[in-house]
Amino acid sequence: MTDFEVRPARPADHAAVAALTVAAYDADGFLDGDEEYAGELSDTVARSSQATLLVAADPDGTVLGAVTYCRPPSPYVEVARPGESEFRMLAVDPAARGRGVGAALVQAVLDLARQHGDHAVVLSSLPQMHSAHRLYERLGFRRVPERDHMPIPDFLLVAYHRAVEEAGDRAGG
Repeated sequence: MTDFEVRPARPADHAAVAALTVAAYDADGFLDGDEEYAGELSDTVARSSQATLLVAADPDGTVLGAVTYCRPPSPYVEVARPGESEFRMLAVDPAARGRGVGAALVQAVLDLARQHGDHAVVLSSLPQMHSAHRLYERLGFRRVPERDHMPIPDFLLVAYHRAVEEAGDRAGG
């Protein structure tokens, strides 16, 4: 049992999600002064209007983490094909790490994919996001190098895939 809930983001959460996402990516060294990507991470209004923005929040409403869940034809989709869901921009407040927030957000994505009748969930990640990769692999995601891609020149994203099981099956861990 967790001491937080995972739910769709509310407009009142948007500013906290924007700040948390940028802070988490920056703390882990993944922004490196990239103001354009920081702006994309901060644009929670666009994310919530063109995808599903989920948050993990304490009972007092403090946002601990967030993830963007999308399906084709959302403009946020990078590697999902028909019958697949995708998630992006998974971020957990560094102070909330170790509480299962990231795993709970990914499980919520898997649950949504199952509800939509999708057979798999995919994602792209920076090669250096080793902590995230360990989480994904613990939750049953596997690398699919044939789906790695470069959204811009010299910027490799590595792809992961996980089948969505029947209701009742849960991600590991």
